[in-house]
Amino acid sequence: MGKLGDILAHPEELLPLIRIYAATKKATQLPEDPKLAFCYDMLNRVSRSFAIVIQQLPNPLRDAICVFYLVLRALDTVEDDMAIDNKVKIPALLAFHESIYDRGFTMQCGYGHYVRLMEHLGTVIDVFLGLEPHFQEVIADITQRMGEGMAEFIQRDVETIADYDLYCHYVAGLVGVGLSQLFASSELESASYARAEVLSNHMGLFLQKTNIIRDYLEDINEEPAPRMFWPHEIWGQYGDSLEDFKQPGNRRQAVQCLNHLVCNALQHLPHCIKYMQGLRDRDVFRFCAIPQIMAIGTLALCYNNGAIFEGVVKLRRGLTARVFDECDGMGELYGWFTQFLQALQEKALLAVDKADPTREILLDLVSSNLQHCESELTRIKSEQPRKLPTQQRLMDASLLLLTGAWFYRAWELGSSSGSSGSSMAGVWGLLDGAGGVLPAGYDGLEKALVLMLLLAAVSRMVLVRLG
Repeated sequence: MGKLGDILAHPEELLPLIRIYAATKKATQLPEDPKLAFCYDMLNRVSRSFAIVIQQLPNPLRDAICVFYLVLRALDTVEDDMAIDNKVKIPALLAFHESIYDRGFTMQCGYGHYVRLMEHLGTVIDVFLGLEPHFQEVIADITQRMGEGMAEFIQRDVETIADYDLYCHYVAGLVGVGLSQLFASSELESASYARAEVLSNHMGLFLQKTNIIRDYLEDINEEPAPRMFWPHEIWGQYGDSLEDFKQPGNRRQAVQCLNHLVCNALQHLPHCIKYMQGLRDRDVFRFCAIPQIMAIGTLALCYNNGAIFEGVVKLRRGLTARVFDECDGMGELYGWFTQFLQALQEKALLAVDKADPTREILLDLVSSNLQHCESELTRIKSEQPRKLPTQQRLMDASLLLLTGAWFYRAWELGSSSGSSGSSMAGVWGLLDGAGGVLPAGYDGLEKALVLMLLLAAVSRMVLVRLG
């Protein structure tokens, strides 16, 4: 049944889906300044849901991270464009940190929305040059270090696990380092985060390795030539070629290789938890925690899943919406991590071949992380019982009342124009006279829709109160 079937199977996800839809619409409301408006418009076009968490940050940090993201996406566009000769590409990557001080700088490269970004890069540069100097210094330094790393790996493959970690450091770990420096520079987080390079690097590696694992098929099929980052030291244990993993006859070895890579990624998890434990600003925490939750959820979905070699594997949209909706602190983070670690554990115990070389390693990794998360979650619940913000309680109550009133009317449980004194009839009476919510002849659809909404509202309130 597709998306409708997902909603019917998970009614508690409907309200978060509505809220993330509203947040997405809000993110499209651009600043009045035309140059800033261009930056945020491009952010919405190239970053998908990441744009939402960026735009929930306070300024001036929000603008700095928006520009940081776009500058690095532009650098990445140069690296990814296989049509650019390496004799041109490598010097461009090495000099990119200098080019962002040139107001007229543009490049003709990229695909889709990235063509427009590169053609109008001067607009991003104008906003970059308007940032406070301490923000500019961080962005330029990380751009230089990343450009040098990208240039290095254009000239060689990812052979060893050490290469794998180094490549991921250049393209993602440095992003974590730069973000930490921006957090500290904004004074929203402790100055110690400016020096937390090791933990920041782990945050980036966890996300990047998850993307590399998930994107096997997209990367192996890339034109004009594949760009693969699975390290030979791992995949060479399971096959003669990465291309071979696409073949159904090699599925057992391909899945074992996949499981090995998931184990490798999970080694970063304890360091990511330690990093997030120290954050003190709610918006910064959400900015960091939501992608980490999505990453471990994606790993749980990918683990032992041969569909990786056949198509796109993604978390259910409604589940993603719940992560966005229900992540305000370490309690929620531990709750989500516990859920996905348990899913990994269940797969390893029940679905993975006992001959899988990394099965026991994964079970050990999951067990230690799960024990920590469950222990901390229990402690947080005992010390600080969850209190839903007043605004959220009012919103949930209002939604429940309105959907209840709509249910009352649609299912003809009473007369909206009669003398009934029930609260549901009274609420619907406020809207009476405006006609049906759906056109005439759609009574059955209206009944089904309002039933789904009511179930979602009730499920939401029950789940929140159960913690």
